[in-house]
Amino acid sequence: MNYPTIPYEEIDAIVGGYHGDPFSILGPHKYEDGVIVRAFLPLAEDAEVMISSRDLFAMEKVKADGFFEVFLPQRNLPFAYLLKTKIYTGETVLYEDPYAFPSTLSDFDAHLLSEGTHMHMYEKLGAHLIELNGSAGVLFAVWAPNALRVSVVGEFNQWDGRRHTMRFHSNNGIWEIFIPGIGEGILYKYEIKTRFQGYMTTKADPVGFFSEMRPKNASIVWDIDKYEWQDKAWMETRAKRQAADAPISIYEVHLGSWRRKDGWEWLTYEDLARDLIPYIQHMGYTHIELLPITEHPFDGSWGYQVTGFFAPTSRFGTPDQFMAFVDACHQAGIGVILDWVPAHYPKDEIGLGFFDGTHLYEHADPRQGAHPDWGTYIFNYARNEVSQFLVSNALFWLDKYHIDGLRVDAVASMLYLDFSREPGQWIPNRYGGRENLAAIEFIRRFNTAVTESFPGVVTIAEESTSWPGVSQPVSEGGLGFDYKWNMGWMHDTLQYMENDPIYRAYHHGTLTFSLLYAFSEQFILPFSHDEVVHLKKSMLDKMPGDLWQKFANLRLLFGYKWSHPGKKLQFMGSEFGQWREWNEAQSLDWHLIEQDDRHRGLQDLVRDLNQLYTSEPALYEIDYSWEGFFWVDLHDSQNSVLAYGRRTATDGDTILIVCNFTPVVRPGYRLGVPQEGTYVEILNTDAAEYGGSNVVNTTRETSPTRWHDQPHSIQITLPPLGAVYWKLQSEE
Repeated sequence: MNYPTIPYEEIDAIVGGYHGDPFSILGPHKYEDGVIVRAFLPLAEDAEVMISSRDLFAMEKVKADGFFEVFLPQRNLPFAYLLKTKIYTGETVLYEDPYAFPSTLSDFDAHLLSEGTHMHMYEKLGAHLIELNGSAGVLFAVWAPNALRVSVVGEFNQWDGRRHTMRFHSNNGIWEIFIPGIGEGILYKYEIKTRFQGYMTTKADPVGFFSEMRPKNASIVWDIDKYEWQDKAWMETRAKRQAADAPISIYEVHLGSWRRKDGWEWLTYEDLARDLIPYIQHMGYTHIELLPITEHPFDGSWGYQVTGFFAPTSRFGTPDQFMAFVDACHQAGIGVILDWVPAHYPKDEIGLGFFDGTHLYEHADPRQGAHPDWGTYIFNYARNEVSQFLVSNALFWLDKYHIDGLRVDAVASMLYLDFSREPGQWIPNRYGGRENLAAIEFIRRFNTAVTESFPGVVTIAEESTSWPGVSQPVSEGGLGFDYKWNMGWMHDTLQYMENDPIYRAYHHGTLTFSLLYAFSEQFILPFSHDEVVHLKKSMLDKMPGDLWQKFANLRLLFGYKWSHPGKKLQFMGSEFGQWREWNEAQSLDWHLIEQDDRHRGLQDLVRDLNQLYTSEPALYEIDYSWEGFFWVDLHDSQNSVLAYGRRTATDGDTILIVCNFTPVVRPGYRLGVPQEGTYVEILNTDAAEYGGSNVVNTTRETSPTRWHDQPHSIQITLPPLGAVYWKLQSEE
């Protein structure tokens, strides 16, 4: 046999690492009346094809760099063999040849991936532990349609991009290879040789399930299907717990700074399951919302600069340990919402940007593809494969991690082409407008997929404009979210509360305005992390007045919030009155609770508000209709007093709330009530146990005096800077 059996140009391309179709050269191929086996083994001094312990065929080294061939006459395909090599150290090594294995991508999957409709893309792309033709190993697949060559590199091949060049599927742009003999825990990246001016780069796996701890950034092979879930009871009741007529009180958490060991060390997922979950239960929250836990390189981004969309951050543990944390939350009756970031991604070379030497995931034009404020790329939602990537990513967290809801970050930046841009810095849509039509379609596609695939899971929009129908169904022309953050309410309420009480009479409408639109969407009332950073001050420090007034104002604010229509969200630390702004690099100031009764009292108030809220259907059952709310007195601007009621859908059970936004005690305040009988003060934010001045009331009997357009009334004392909740005493 005359070697080589292929042109030297082909061999040079393999050895040089620029051959785009290595499977046409390497591995076993039919040749004349037998089979030719070719292998590129740069570390080998000699090599043999080993069919059995007695059938060994020496390979010819046709190029000194490590290109080998051997012809096996009168042999047919397929057949099993190993490559037996002697490397430069003198060690003998056996390999299973990755180029002897067929493609695993079915025609149906290839078709769905090519048209961008594979909603479980993560089952085909990424790194998967499988068994193929009796051999265990890892199947790698990545989308890079414009690359000249893509290879898997890792410790197993000395990070040599020439060793495991992948098979290219030209009909969908997928590169694929099965590498036998490696398993869970292996580090890897994709080395991509592009067609752009010789540019070559290594990328983390866009669909990688685990990653190294920063500043390292390799992807890690991981089996995400081995965890055994124990949350069946929760999953069966989840839809009811998260419905519009259910109580939802969310504790927003940054896992890296909620609490730290020894003042500096992160808690692990296991630590958080032990410490955070009992705290959530004690405080009465129904849900936790986690700032992004997807892998990110920079701590200071709080997780919003994502490089690993399918990987829970390794800062706190493994994927299995994060699953166990979610499982433990569910077993404790706590829902888990993830902050999800489909609006942008960072320009780190390891990430999605300029992925295959082209602007694959982002727009090429920076007027469409780059955020001017955040220094990040914007997804090209018009590209079906990009939309598929994001929708599939959302479903991945619901599927593999049993996540109960996704809070979608920065929706406004997606909806508007001119978001944070001056004239001339953006490109209008095809109708000349500012709406991002492709993003709108993507959002609707995402919400439809979640609703159809995981009924009972909620999606939440952080949307700061007056875009109509955010929480309306897609079938009715809406965007399809279940809930929307009420940013207008948050802004107006904080603006009002930051006024000195002496001036609040002139801003009374700032509070009452919220009821003009309170039922236009299904709102969540947020006091989020964004309100306690960047010199905005902590929630407690925002409040005006002396020390006593600051605490009283914050207690009043919480009393008002928990009685206002809408679900609740509160960022960690505000429940006990953290003084300083939130800093992601250090723990919350838990010592304040131990050192000052006022902080402990505020914390107790929030606990009692949650318990009252979840136990009184009047406070949550009808959050999105006038049927669940009525004004008692909204006009008392002179005294800065608001009085209103919340009621249930079925029996009309009613709770009355009166808020006094001045530090003046108001005895003899007459409150109109809808029914006669004995009324009980069921919560008073000025009570001594909460750190207040203890201007509290005993029970009150109604008089027939008509007041506030109500048939009966009671006389009460309004505490200074206080909110009081009243309820008719039942006959029982």
